[in-house]
Parts: sequence; C-alpha cells; structure tokens
Amino acid sequence: MTSSRIVTLTVNPALDLATEAESVQPVHKIRTVGEHYDAGGGGINVARVIHELGGVTLALFVAGGATGRMIEQMLSEAGVPWQCIPFGGTTRISLTVRERSSGQEYRFVPQGPAFDPADGDRILGALAELEAQWVVASGSLPPGLAPDFYARAAKIAAARGARFALDTSGAALKESLGHGIDLLKASLGEFESIVGHEVRDPAAQCRQAKDMVRAGKARMVALTLGPDGALLATADDVIRLPAFAVTERSAVGAGDSFLAGLVLGLTQNRSNRDALRMALATAAAAVASAGTARVDRSEVEAMLRA
Repeated sequence: MTSSRIVTLTVNPALDLATEAESVQPVHKIRTVGEHYDAGGGGINVARVIHELGGVTLALFVAGGATGRMIEQMLSEAGVPWQCIPFGGTTRISLTVRERSSGQEYRFVPQGPAFDPADGDRILGALAELEAQWVVASGSLPPGLAPDFYARAAKIAAARGARFALDTSGAALKESLGHGIDLLKASLGEFESIVGHEVRDPAAQCRQAKDMVRAGKARMVALTLGPDGALLATADDVIRLPAFAVTERSAVGAGDSFLAGLVLGLTQNRSNRDALRMALATAAAAVASAGTARVDRSEVEAMLRA
C-alpha cells in the first residue's frame, strides 16, 4: 500500500540518549539516572510517530557503524518500516541531560560524520525509487553535503507525484526556499532567519507567514511557537491555535512529532484546522514524555476528544 504512504528522509540520524542528573557542574563526575535510548534524527522521529499514530510510513536514512546497527534494530523492534543506505562512517550519538535541581535541559549534539558528493547522489537515487503521497525531509545536513540537497530532493519528490515537507535550518533551509516545498515547518528562530528580523507580534507572525507563501517560498508554512501554540498559513488563510496544556518532561523531538501529526492529518484529508490541532496534540504528547519523540496514540486521541 503506497498511495497514502509517508516516506521520511534522514541524512544525519543519531542514536539519542536522554538521562537526568541532580545538577550539571564542570569537572565533577555527573551521575545520571533514568536513561532512555531512541533511534533519532528528524525524519526517523517523524516516521516513529506516524507509525505509532497508525499511519503508513517508511523511514529512509543513512547510517553506519555499531550505532547505525542499533538504530536499525530499534526501528525493527518498534515495527517501523525502514530502509537504510549504508555509510562508511559511524552514526553520531546525541546526549540530553535534564537537570533536576533547575528543570533545565542540556543538549549535546555532534555535527555528524563527513559525507562526500557521491553519498548525496546515492541518497537521492534511493529516494527516486520510492512511491509516496508525502516525502518528509527533516533534520540537519551532515558536513560535505551541498546546501541545495533538500531542493534536489523536493524536485525528485515532485517528479514521483509526491508532496514535499521540509524541516531544517541554516543554509540548507535558505537554499531550499522556492524549490517545490509543499509544507515548510519552522520554529520561531528558523522563521526569523528567513524573514531577516525578529517577529514576536502574533499579528505580524501571521502576516509574514502568509507573505512567505504568496512569495512562492512554500505552499504552506507551519510555524511552531512552543507554549504559544502554532500557526498554519496558506496563500488565502492563516489558522492559529493554542498549545495543549501538559507538564513538560522533554522537548526533544517535539517539533518532529508536530510535523508527523500535521502531515498525517493532511494525508487523512482532515481540514487544515483539524490537521493543525492533531499536530499540536501530538507535540504535546511528546513533550509530556521522557526521551525523544515518544508519543502514545491513546494520549493523542484523548486530547483530540477533549
């Protein structure tokens, strides 16, 4: 069944370790408790959440070394369909430490192993063989891949008749704008990097998002605003909804969970408002759980019913 399938693309995955410590101090040996290991990286997180919510998905990713094999094993154990493009390097490990004394979260994220242009061609070649309703590209680009990589991926998706969603940052984000993005998901910081200045006024955020669509940078723009909710802009309308109130345990993977809920909702032919509400419920479920993008379908459904 491929007509409703959502293929996710992750070129810089990570084995995510989340843990807690009473306090984080320099020099001292920090004892941690409550370790959680997750197969991580933007697109992998999206695929894991879509699978948990009952959607049809395939996680396409690049991995290598012992950490890459662990990611494969964890996805298999979770029942998430996946396809790995082997890589000679070793997949990175990211670390998140929540400091109990302050409630602050510290994230240590390596940039990832270096690629060469031939690796990029292999990834895009694998993508060109897949059928999907949506292709969701999420995450940073590793060193060595050209900033226009996602723009090339969007072109391939369009040629295959798939819609293309993107969540990235920096040069990779700017080089992709206007190159066939059906849905651009951005945090406030990423959004402001596109606009070129701070946009903190809610009315200005709505106006700038709609202007971005009308300028052809993307057909839809989803702006996530943390505890202030999110908005979804098209050329004709902007929908803004508040966040669901939950007790935060970890924000790691919340944006990926939001994107998973939004794309799945659109795939299910929900209205833009209902798809945005589903995205916010999915993000809230992730925030309320420890670990990376750990979402429980029953919790999402309960929030949507409330």
